[in-house]
Amino acid sequence: MLPATFKLCAGISYRHMRNMTGLRRNAMVAIHHELNRLAGPGPCNWISQIRRRSSLLSSRIEEERYSEQEMSYVKQGEDALQKAISILGDTISKQKQKYLKNGDKVLSKVLPDVGKVFKLEVMLEQPSDNLYEELVGNMEQMGEWNPTVKQVKILQKIGQDTMITHEVAAETPGNVVGPRDFVSVRCTKRRGSTCFLAGMSTQHPQMPAQRGIVRAENGPTCIVMKPCAEDPNKTKFTWLLSIDLKGWIPKTIINKMLSQTQVDFANHLRQRMANNVSMELAHAC
Repeated sequence: MLPATFKLCAGISYRHMRNMTGLRRNAMVAIHHELNRLAGPGPCNWISQIRRRSSLLSSRIEEERYSEQEMSYVKQGEDALQKAISILGDTISKQKQKYLKNGDKVLSKVLPDVGKVFKLEVMLEQPSDNLYEELVGNMEQMGEWNPTVKQVKILQKIGQDTMITHEVAAETPGNVVGPRDFVSVRCTKRRGSTCFLAGMSTQHPQMPAQRGIVRAENGPTCIVMKPCAEDPNKTKFTWLLSIDLKGWIPKTIINKMLSQTQVDFANHLRQRMANNVSMELAHAC
């Protein structure tokens, strides 16, 4: 089997055969199968190294299946994630804005080329996988439990990590802030046990600006969910928020509204997760 495998792999080294995606995919499958057979229960170092290299090649093959526009969206999402991680690693924590009795915190800071950013830090009594499933897997249902969101619609998915969404914000009481919507590219990643959901504004042909609704901008934004070291059934939840609502709204009103939006979001999410647990228990009975 091994000689045949390497003959197949050698074949894709020729330019005219390298463009045959199906052949290349078959070669990668054959490599993984053969490595698994050779490695047995305890793979040695050279087998592990070859596996890692073949995984990188598989990723490159996946990228070649995307169009130029799709790759642009993927890059936008990854750029938003990297920029958000950089901001979260900055000294936002030195600028305390709100500290609630339950331990929730909203911090803020003005950054060059970004403007004012807000960071919510809370501890949620839920496993991070459950939160990830609610916020990513059930994203379009957010309007059911978050009163600040009227609708979330996924316009396009690109692979497992990237999607373009359209969100319509609910009007504020007294219509202080009129109808707003967002078109965002979102990037979801897992690094070990930590989950990331980053995003930023983009454009999409399926969702041009809507009449009567102000197209606001966001980003970089990022939600980070990390299991608590002392109790894996709890999650340290961090949300970086950066929004330009557009229009002639005083900054004092915007800043107060955005910080309160984060506090309310945490409470609504807690209630949603509690309701999910209650429903699961009811079905189990």
